[in-house]
Amino acid sequence: MTYFNEKIKKLRKQKDMTQEQLAEYMCVSPQAISRWETGVTCPDISALPQLAELFGVTVDELLGVDEKE
Repeated sequence: MTYFNEKIKKLRKQKDMTQEQLAEYMCVSPQAISRWETGVTCPDISALPQLAELFGVTVDELLGVDEKE
């Protein structure tokens, strides 16, 4: 899921947040954020709405769903 990890990292940097700050907001470890951003793992599906709200995007945008399809 290459797109997702790149999107999370880009959005986090646009908000001028560190991995540690995002981890605190999401109630996970900084290592979990690092694994999300490197594509090793993905967050639990229940975390997607919280991430989308924080970054001001839709869950579809986070996942790279093309609305034209």
